[in-house]
Amino acid sequence: MATYSERIEYKEEILPNQVIQLRTATVVLKDGEEVGRQYHREVFSPGDDVTSAPQEVQDIAGALWTPEVVAAYADSTAEQELAEES
Repeated sequence: MATYSERIEYKEEILPNQVIQLRTATVVLKDGEEVGRQYHREVFSPGDDVTSAPQEVQDIAGALWTPEVVAAYADSTAEQELAEES
């Protein structure tokens, strides 16, 4: 009888504006051999609540997202919204 299991893999990417992207791969294994893989991506912007994110993302956000970074990101997005409205 075949046995199935799943494994979760994470890949974190940090963009120049300090946005963190998290790619999650759910890997389906049958008797230890990979038979399927599905990807999902989440994006976390400076100042977002990351308490439900994996610990790696929380650690990265804690190290990168200083109050100055969060304020600069908020200012840049506000400027971008104003430019789009014009």
